Amino acid sequence: MSKIVKIGNVEIGGGMPIAVQSMTNTDTKNVERTLEQIKALENAGCKIVRLSVYDEECVEALREIKRKTRLPLVADIHFDYKLAIKSIEVGIDKVRINPGNIGARWKVKEVAKAASDHGVAIRVGANMGSIDKHYFEKFGDRIDALVTSAMDEVEMLESVAFDNIVVAVKSSNAVETILANERIAKLTDHPIHLGVTEAGIYEDAVVKSAFAIGHLIHEKIGDTIRISIAGDPVREVFVAYSILRAVQAIEGIEIVACPTCARSEINVEELAKEVKNELRGIKTNLKVAVMGCFVNGIGEARDADIAVFGTKSGGVIYENGIKTGVVERKKIASTLKEMVKKRLEGGENIADR
Repeated sequence: MSKIVKIGNVEIGGGMPIAVQSMTNTDTKNVERTLEQIKALENAGCKIVRLSVYDEECVEALREIKRKTRLPLVADIHFDYKLAIKSIEVGIDKVRINPGNIGARWKVKEVAKAASDHGVAIRVGANMGSIDKHYFEKFGDRIDALVTSAMDEVEMLESVAFDNIVVAVKSSNAVETILANERIAKLTDHPIHLGVTEAGIYEDAVVKSAFAIGHLIHEKIGDTIRISIAGDPVREVFVAYSILRAVQAIEGIEIVACPTCARSEINVEELAKEVKNELRGIKTNLKVAVMGCFVNGIGEARDADIAVFGTKSGGVIYENGIKTGVVERKKIASTLKEMVKKRLEGGENIADR
């Protein structure tokens, strides 16, 4: 089991729940827009947010951003060790650095000293696309090159008596990501940050991430995850929780829906999205089925806690396999939400009859 590392008010490692994180894509110096995005990420369930810090104006923006959000923040730093130190001094909760591009060992030592003095964690690691070419020259195996590169960074911090470390090994190739993390998990007890880097646009990113991260979590590897999707980072958080629900028992409502066919009497995709949005954020473990017609609907109604299948005029509602009513199309999502809330309150469910 990995060590526990504290990032602001969130602990990762040591068997703690896997923390979902993301990264803003606004300009950090635009404080208002960045705070809006951080709030949207928080509302989606994000536990840790990373921001790019590329100059001193970004550091000053961090100071204000940190005052206006309760989420743990991570400063993403490249090349300039002074920016890492200044970010720590204005209250950042973790820094992500690449010791290999920070420069001389004494610079890394200065960052580690500042982090130690302020109780700040450091994430190090390697991405397959950006590791020094000498690792590829030294090792014929790409996974060896990636893992050794990351472990050299870990050992650089450990050599200056810094141990508050999170490590990551990433590739844009899902299989390489799996193999590298399986290997590094045997070499270190520092918490592991999982992700498929530069995974691509939505569909490609979801498939790669679900395959690699789901596989690793099933193997009990990984303490925090970030899904890399080009575009709106809020989607990264939704996908992360979908992966977690698929491979381990985490709190949350599972929405299942049929793939639709000519028998469908309702727009299943549209309705399933409405239901998911209505139920998002409700903390309970329930299975809710949204089906297009009675053919599959009856079976899923038996298997789900709450189910609806479409009719020409609306939907038939089931709870625990028992029909509870028929509702108009426009009232389906709100009715299901009411039923879920009644279950949480321990009361009797009410469906329009």
